Amino acid sequence: MKPFMNADFLLPDACSQRLFHEYAAEMPIIDYHCHLPPADIAGDTLFRDLAHAWLGGDHYKWRAMRSNGVPEHDITGRDVDYQTFLAWARTVPRLVGNPLYHWTHLELQRYFGIHEALSEKTAPAIWEACNAQIGRPEFGARSLLMRMKVRAVGTTDDPADTLEHHIDYAAIRTADMPVMTPSFRPDRALAIDDLGVWKSYIERLGVASGVSIGSYQSLVIALDNRHAAFHALGCRASDHGLVAPFSTFASDRAVESFFAKLLQGVRLSSEEVNAYKTAVLLDVGRMNAKRGWAMQLHMAAIRNLNTPMFNKLGPDTGYDAANDEQIAGRLSAFMNALQSEGQLPKTILYSLNPNDLEVLGTIMGCFQDGSVPGKIQMGSAWWFNDHIDGMRRQMVSLGNLGLLSRFVGMLTDSRSFLSFPRHEYFRRILCALVGGWMESGDIPPDFDTFGAMVQDISYRNAKNYFAIPGVTD
Repeated sequence: MKPFMNADFLLPDACSQRLFHEYAAEMPIIDYHCHLPPADIAGDTLFRDLAHAWLGGDHYKWRAMRSNGVPEHDITGRDVDYQTFLAWARTVPRLVGNPLYHWTHLELQRYFGIHEALSEKTAPAIWEACNAQIGRPEFGARSLLMRMKVRAVGTTDDPADTLEHHIDYAAIRTADMPVMTPSFRPDRALAIDDLGVWKSYIERLGVASGVSIGSYQSLVIALDNRHAAFHALGCRASDHGLVAPFSTFASDRAVESFFAKLLQGVRLSSEEVNAYKTAVLLDVGRMNAKRGWAMQLHMAAIRNLNTPMFNKLGPDTGYDAANDEQIAGRLSAFMNALQSEGQLPKTILYSLNPNDLEVLGTIMGCFQDGSVPGKIQMGSAWWFNDHIDGMRRQMVSLGNLGLLSRFVGMLTDSRSFLSFPRHEYFRRILCALVGGWMESGDIPPDFDTFGAMVQDISYRNAKNYFAIPGVTD
């Protein structure tokens, strides 16, 4: 019987173990898509206790506790405290088979040196041991990143955001500190279901950009002004949350008329809505191509399914799911429109529906153009898919249909500063996959070649692909 989550956890054979320990384990991290609060990184925020650091805002854990019968009062009904932690400790033993079980114990091991399994029985001692450490300076938000060898994080930011914390951090950052870049997420410019909210947003965007937005063309100018401001702060990626791609193409004149209707509070038809959203995404794609950015398309999430809980808690609280809309025709038409103009940027394609992997892989291959290695990427197993089976399936699919060796690797997509052992989890799964091919004779036992490939996927491919200023090693 193997020890619980020991040094060779998830590494079933000698080749896998060598790949991880000698090649992957010590590589730095570029977490190019996360939801960490920029203010916490800029201020190196300290957490008051383990519950605050571990359970506040983490809807992955909230969903698990709800499934275990924990009442909402003990999850989001008050500020997180010891009772919240106890509810989590009671839930963890029930999580066997869920990646949260492994992530929880990796986090306890890597940050706190605790190798005991968490349960209701062990909770009091673990609470005390973690809290004895968590008030120290080395547990500040920024310090936690540095301990995990994080070289860069890409936060998720609205074009109308002031980016004040990014500006403040850039002024104080030294070479040994992680780079923090914003990511450009213009979803609210497309969110026209509630025209009152949308119009208020357009006014705020106008103030941030210094543009009076009274036409579609002025909207594009405003977005481009903010795009340039993000670029100056190191941003090298836009990010878009889409149920499905948009590919309804309309003339410039028609799009101007749609925008005028929106400003007047007139609801658009379904076709007009899609044409407006297509136009905005095309224009952001052109901005990305102009400045050498990547365009991240996160597709197939259906959101806020539980209306009473959405009304109570708002978005991103654990009530989203995978969607099953067909995406191939619309995605390929959208990409082809930019390609036909010579303005298709580097693009990363994610789907929350794992059934879409082969769709993404085959479409991806149609738009590689030799200008950038792996210009079009199949994004990492994302959200509900970032478990052992999901990560392995994504990498096998990418290997079958493209170049696994050019993959830009893992991201946390997380709101938690304790989530970075997920990169280790991914690397162990990667090494088990490649090491297994060695063991079975599918590839030669060439550690120079395949060890370097593992290091590329762990770090160097992302470093070269995004080319984030300030990331020098």
